[in-house]
Amino acid sequence: MVRFLYLFLFLIYSSYAFNQGAYQLAVLKYNGGGDYYANPTALPNLIKFCNKELNTNISKEVPYVEVGSKDIFRYPFIHMTGHGNVVFSRSDIENLRSYLLAGGFLHIDDNYGMNEFIRVELKKVFPDKQLVELPSNHPIFNQKYSFNGLPKVHEHDGKRPQAFGIIEDGRLICLYTYETDLSDGWEDPQVHNDPADKRISALKMGANILIYAFTN
Repeated sequence: MVRFLYLFLFLIYSSYAFNQGAYQLAVLKYNGGGDYYANPTALPNLIKFCNKELNTNISKEVPYVEVGSKDIFRYPFIHMTGHGNVVFSRSDIENLRSYLLAGGFLHIDDNYGMNEFIRVELKKVFPDKQLVELPSNHPIFNQKYSFNGLPKVHEHDGKRPQAFGIIEDGRLICLYTYETDLSDGWEDPQVHNDPADKRISALKMGANILIYAFTN
């Protein structure tokens, strides 16, 4: 009960807090052997970008939080990435479902190789829901910055970038970005040597995701 109350009170002023910096973002730690720790500079760089360009004051400290831990309820926005296997235990599933239904937001970015695994695990979290593709005119693409769908950061299989979501009572509670490598674009420039315009585009889309998550 305490963890639900904590998140509820936090979310009451989340829109206000987005411009005041009274919170942290976190990275989701999961089992199965997948590299949940991939892209370690991604979220810190996105926070730095938002603090500079959106005048936010988000904490620069980015903790890893286990999917089955009650600590997940301390963070209204959690980022998840990796290249491989993902396994949620029964307690993980129940905890993550409770977190999302209580008002939390999960952004999953497939870092190439995660797709076949995360889809199975998400179906366990919400057996009666489908990942639905978000159209290019969805509000998440038109916040501070305007996009016609997701930007493409890295090419793998010649597929178009796609944004999928899980929606509960009209609210997007989980965003899954696929074939974009969005968080690769958030990393330090020397990690992937991406062109500056691709990196800025990725950071702007990331900022849109944060704005949307905290104001909708």
